[in-house]
Amino acid sequence: RGWGTVGDQFDNLEKHTQWGIEFVEKYTKFVKERSEIETSYAKQIRNLSKKYQPKKNSREEEESKYTFCRAFLTSLNELNDYAGQHEVIAENLTSQIISELSRYMQELKAERKSHFHDGRKAQQHIESSWKQLESCKRRFERDCKEADRAQQYFEKMDADINVTKADVEKARQQAQMRHQMAADSKSDYSSYLQKFNQEQNDHYYTIIPNIFQKLQDMEEKRIERIGVCMKTFADVDRQVLPIVGKCLDEMTKAAESIEPKTDSKQVVESYKSGFEPPGDVEFEDYGQPMKRTASDTSLSNPREGKEKPTGKTKGKLWPFIKNKNKGSGPEDFSHLPPEQRRKKLQGKLDELNKDIQKEMDQRDALTKMKDVYVKNPQMGDPASVDPRLLEIGQNIEKLQFEVQKFEGWLAEVEERMPSKSDTHRRSGIYETQNNTTVSNNCAQDRESPDGSYTEEQNSETQVKANTHPIPTSSTPEFDDEFDDEETLPTIGTCKALYPFEGHNEGTISVAEGELLYVIEEDKGDGWTRVRRNEDEEGYVPTSYVEVFLETNAKGAMTYI
Repeated sequence: RGWGTVGDQFDNLEKHTQWGIEFVEKYTKFVKERSEIETSYAKQIRNLSKKYQPKKNSREEEESKYTFCRAFLTSLNELNDYAGQHEVIAENLTSQIISELSRYMQELKAERKSHFHDGRKAQQHIESSWKQLESCKRRFERDCKEADRAQQYFEKMDADINVTKADVEKARQQAQMRHQMAADSKSDYSSYLQKFNQEQNDHYYTIIPNIFQKLQDMEEKRIERIGVCMKTFADVDRQVLPIVGKCLDEMTKAAESIEPKTDSKQVVESYKSGFEPPGDVEFEDYGQPMKRTASDTSLSNPREGKEKPTGKTKGKLWPFIKNKNKGSGPEDFSHLPPEQRRKKLQGKLDELNKDIQKEMDQRDALTKMKDVYVKNPQMGDPASVDPRLLEIGQNIEKLQFEVQKFEGWLAEVEERMPSKSDTHRRSGIYETQNNTTVSNNCAQDRESPDGSYTEEQNSETQVKANTHPIPTSSTPEFDDEFDDEETLPTIGTCKALYPFEGHNEGTISVAEGELLYVIEEDKGDGWTRVRRNEDEEGYVPTSYVEVFLETNAKGAMTYI
């Protein structure tokens, strides 16, 4: 049974179809809000991935050598791709549902308006016909009554003997005219009644059912369209599942690629010092006051001709500490443990060799240019290249000299690396390094890193530390012993007001306007200790920087 059987339920159908359009609008709004949520979620996921990406020139970049850090980076990248799939969902919802429904809704409203316009027009026509039928009926009724009255008047006049024949005739003619008018009205009423009945039949069995059928078709198409959109709503999500699954698979694969043993070996490779464990400490007999001698196998590092307390010796902590003086120690890195020193020297040699190669490449290029100028003088003066060639030659000689110097230090370190007897091992650790030159700048005086594990230089360190103008402690060797124990924390930041070359050992070069971390305040000697990154730190003149200390920083203490 179709909508045509609802008869006069025109108003109810109008309300129902209006509600259908409102439902389409509501569903469109729902999908739009879902799309906005997907867009917002994707943006937040992308920002989260970006926030935890390793920063350049930071410790996080160094951490990439560990498998768990690389796995985390992979997870972040996959998470970024995962966010992209939610953006695809939002785009497809907009293009395949929201835009389509918005366009369809305009068509639906126009079609509904047209159908109800036709229905109202048909309704108005049948109501007008009904009014005309009622008018004919009332005229026929009136004419019949008038004819009856005229007939009664004629009969009364005809029976009255006092009325003239002329009056009787006149009444008879009047009665006949009224009967004729009643007959005409009856004919018109009968004819129009037949016509109205036909129109009413057409209205209720043809015109209105056709309009209602069109409305029914329109409503079914609307419902069908909603169903298609709901299916698309699910399909849009389903389409991205394979790629989302790949992202999750890559995250799982990255997590499974983590190798704890490899990472722990990397820690050993990065921080091993090369020292061997010390031997047993021998008993020192304090019962003989006239002659007290420290054990030869003790770590106390005794001095010739003078007695020194073993608890404050320089070498005692060396096997158990990590180095802090990266980038601020002596040129030969003698302040570092053997293994770390060997790595530093090898890295310096690699840098020098690269620099030599660059200079040689420039020399070859200039030589070729000079040959071209010689063969074609119009292209340039060959003599104009000579000053630069001379400068490059001098640079190469300087770099080669540096290479020889560092190769010598490297060979010296590698000679000491093999294990021997306990006595030889300790003497190798603490023997004098005569080729180390101690710079006379205040930062070097303060740290004395070159005397980290040699007898003669410990003596020199003691003298220098005693003359240093920082009244923090009365024990000179505590500076190096505790300073090297752990990396100083950051206590603030500073901005370079002027450029500083930093040629002396222990200092660091800075550019004007550069921002650095402060790790030690000026102790009264005019120098502030700063750090650029994990491998670069040193001293700069306090007057060259503007310092901003953190309010909650406890500060870095220096023990001297």
